[in-house]
Amino acid sequence: MKVFRVIGKIHKPNLKSSFKKEVVAIKPEHAVEKVYAELGSRHRVKRFHIKIMKVEEVSLEEIENPLLKKFVVGEKKVGE
Repeated sequence: MKVFRVIGKIHKPNLKSSFKKEVVAIKPEHAVEKVYAELGSRHRVKRFHIKIMKVEEVSLEEIENPLLKKFVVGEKKVGE
């Protein structure tokens, strides 16, 4: 699995916002689908209100989300 950073904007009549989301996916297309699903679920935003600007693969050192980093990298055991 790879980590992707999806950058975009939400243009709704009562909400204009930009976002940067990191997700775990196999392909960039799957990462975009996850972002659509999550934003739609949390913020009740339809897909046509979301504009995806950029999708980039992120190396393990560049992951910004601490929970995602812990999930992907894992914790090192004592003695490693």
